[in-house]
Amino acid sequence: MTDTELVHALALLKADGVGDIIAKKLINHCGSAENIFKSKPSFLKRIDGVGSVLLHNLKNSSIFKKAESEFNYIKENAIDVVYYLEDDYPERLKHCLDGPILLFSTGKINWNTRKVISIVGTRQITSYGTQFCKKLIEDLAPLNPIIVSGFAYGVDIVAHQAAMDQGLQTIGVLAHGMNQIYPKTHKKYVAKMEQNGGFLTEFWSTSNPEKENFVRRNRIVAGISEATVVIESAEKGGSLITATMANDYNRDVFAVPGRISDKLSQGCNSLIKTQRAHLMTSAADLMYILNWEIATEVSLDAKPIQKQLFVNLDYEEQKLYDYLLKNGKQLLDIVALECDFPVYKVSSILLNMELKGVVRPLPGKLFEAI
Repeated sequence: MTDTELVHALALLKADGVGDIIAKKLINHCGSAENIFKSKPSFLKRIDGVGSVLLHNLKNSSIFKKAESEFNYIKENAIDVVYYLEDDYPERLKHCLDGPILLFSTGKINWNTRKVISIVGTRQITSYGTQFCKKLIEDLAPLNPIIVSGFAYGVDIVAHQAAMDQGLQTIGVLAHGMNQIYPKTHKKYVAKMEQNGGFLTEFWSTSNPEKENFVRRNRIVAGISEATVVIESAEKGGSLITATMANDYNRDVFAVPGRISDKLSQGCNSLIKTQRAHLMTSAADLMYILNWEIATEVSLDAKPIQKQLFVNLDYEEQKLYDYLLKNGKQLLDIVALECDFPVYKVSSILLNMELKGVVRPLPGKLFEAI
């Protein structure tokens, strides 16, 4: 992303009435953020949701003053910026309609691994929750997942620390700009976190940790991961909002059950009872549902060959199977695009493969290899 495009993207986000969804519509329509400000109003009005008021707001000179100020802060503080159209933007977040067009980060985050899970829960974690969280991450460590959380008190910081103890990458998603740390008492973890992952935010240096920012932050926590684990939660709380968002994004959600008399187990028990989360008693539950344990037992190169010993796959079926095996759960449209087949044909092929027992459909038009 060029500096010019970054300034224009920042200015776009500062225009009243422009959120991430409208911003993406504008950028996709015009080809770049810079082109938006060069386009004629009649061209921009073709976009659903773009009217005279918004076009007037795009002409406000103050948005570029704010953009230049933030751009200078980014450069002076060596903050990394990733654009939603770039390859290094987190893959799963690309498929979230309301995902941020810009993400700011610090540290050494490596998105090459496809195994990313979010761990959330109460800020008043009990000894039961602490022990479960540490054991969960210890048991998952051989799979080398990225552990994502919100860097808050309680479950969040326990998850971050446990990940670092196991030598895993861990990412704290912040509800404010990179110019501060909240809560302040967690400053002591920053240096180690940035050596073992880092921090991520959509918020500018002018943003403080206000209540509404935490809800916006939670959609990143939910959307960036393959699954969200709720360890302890009261009947209401931010972690339940995150779980709901994960469900909306067609992500798997897991909840740790507890005694019905325990206040901090009521949220998790409710998620399980209403079938909004899988019951989790150990790492094995997550590994089974996400099919992680199979990938560790047989190499990716060997697995398709082994499958062919039992099931006869034609060329097209084998191509789809190999793709799903390598890339994990994928949307039908993405499979078609990546394998260069028409969507209608992929749908038919996957149905035949399902009957052969080599793939399975999942909610949200997702498919995975068995």
